[in-house]
Amino acid sequence: MEHEGRWPEPDLGRALRVAAVVAAVIVPLAFFGVVFAWPVAAMIGRGFTDAGHIDITGFSDVFARPRTWRIIGQTLGQAGAATVIVGGLGLPAAHICYRRRFPGRGVVRLVFTVPFVLPAVVVGVAFRSLIGPSGPLGWLGIDGTMTAVIAALVFFNCGLFVRSVGTFWAGIDPRPGQAARALGASGARTWWTVTMPSLAPAIASTSCLVFLFSATAFGTVLILGGLRAGTIETEIWLQTTQMLDLRAASVLSVVQLAVVVLVLGAAGAARRRRERSARVRAPSGREMRRLVRADIVPGVVTALTALAITGPMAALAVRSLHTGSGWGFGNYARLAVAGGTSGMPTSMLAAAGTSIRVAAGATVISLVIGLMVAGVASRRARTAAGRRLVGMLDGIAMAPLGVSAVTVGFGFLIALDRPPLDLRGSALMVPLAQAVVATPVVVRSMLPVLRGIDPRQREAAALLGASPARVWCTIDLPIAARALGVAAGLAFAVAMGEFGATAFLARPATATLPVAIFRLLGRPGPANFGTALAGCVLLAAVTSAVMVLAERARVRGWTGRERGGAVVEW
Repeated sequence: MEHEGRWPEPDLGRALRVAAVVAAVIVPLAFFGVVFAWPVAAMIGRGFTDAGHIDITGFSDVFARPRTWRIIGQTLGQAGAATVIVGGLGLPAAHICYRRRFPGRGVVRLVFTVPFVLPAVVVGVAFRSLIGPSGPLGWLGIDGTMTAVIAALVFFNCGLFVRSVGTFWAGIDPRPGQAARALGASGARTWWTVTMPSLAPAIASTSCLVFLFSATAFGTVLILGGLRAGTIETEIWLQTTQMLDLRAASVLSVVQLAVVVLVLGAAGAARRRRERSARVRAPSGREMRRLVRADIVPGVVTALTALAITGPMAALAVRSLHTGSGWGFGNYARLAVAGGTSGMPTSMLAAAGTSIRVAAGATVISLVIGLMVAGVASRRARTAAGRRLVGMLDGIAMAPLGVSAVTVGFGFLIALDRPPLDLRGSALMVPLAQAVVATPVVVRSMLPVLRGIDPRQREAAALLGASPARVWCTIDLPIAARALGVAAGLAFAVAMGEFGATAFLARPATATLPVAIFRLLGRPGPANFGTALAGCVLLAAVTSAVMVLAERARVRGWTGRERGGAVVEW
């Protein structure tokens, strides 16, 4: 009897594990199906139907327009140019920031990292304050041109390249390069024959993501480029809101989705090569000091790049202190004022409070969904069907990166406006839309840490009788706790600055701070522009503070070096 009484325990544990995995798969699939796939399908379906009947003539009509090909060319050209420049500037910076030790290295890393989490509206306004007609670089005459857009895209994405490639570079074993130098190879030959082949997968993977983020940029391009330097993303917005041509917008959404799928496929292939690359150990401090000391050129490039990155934000802060009557804090005082010449129903401070509340709700939702996806995707499936399921779930979680935020926002309006899911007027509409955008960040922040957990620890705990919940609480959770803090900070920053979808869904009385800033920029008068600048400084301060807290919560492994939780692994 005693022997028989022990058999149900492993059966119960197995049943609980299966139930947990099933729930972790079904809940995210239901979430993405309802608040992502359904709205996007409703929006894109407008390009394939006419009066309720299937009709694909909209594709031929849209592609027959010279404007369409010009927009596609501008999108690919701007994204390609930004990617090349980011690679040229980011590689020396990654070398200095992650292969060298010097006083203030953490500050330099933060300078490169913060722009990536700044709201697009802030970046656009910061560059306008720098290169606009009254800005310190206004004499360049590049305001409203592709050059301005490319410069902003480089500013926005350089930190992603430096952080991702640099973190990988820091973990490459330096001994093969040292052996090549000992055998007489020059520094350049060692670089091209040893270092570069090891870095190539990380460079390719990150470059694909830089291209993706550049091609799908919205707020920055809309503010800096306008109609002259528009992209597919801004054209979707224009066709939807100004031209009321939903068929053209849906066709362009399909084009953008096709481009992004190709880029994500290339990034995935490069990432798999990177994961297979040999990473024996990180160099010790003594080994790092013995590495090639020809750092003059990379150091100069890094210093100039860091200076260029701080320039727009410095110009924004300085311009926000300039009022019609001189220098002072008048623009900041108007943040608490509603109505008047601005015509805004609420103050900018009220909009900031709305942003924080909405972003907090979106962060909670994205953490729950993202943690489920990362928990399943981090497990090593033993069957082909299991591996396909894991890959499918991971791909679905990344799908929001490949769809225009404008498409998602307008899709909410036309798909979630009737029972059983009528979200019109619901306080959940904007947080759900922002959670869709933030969830991929959570997944990519958590995956490297969860994948780094030795599965033998879980197996040993299970053999000792621990339930799945206890295994998770005693093994997975302590290791993932700090990465969860990083993911929460990044998700909050992304949600706080989300503009594309929120611009469709936020009402005037409940506008978020990015939407309020954009609306204020469209109103005449230096007072409104100055208040918008002060609002951008406030928004940048909040997101930067969140990023600093996330940086302080980065995960460190048992050897003391940084692990995946310190970087968004794409």
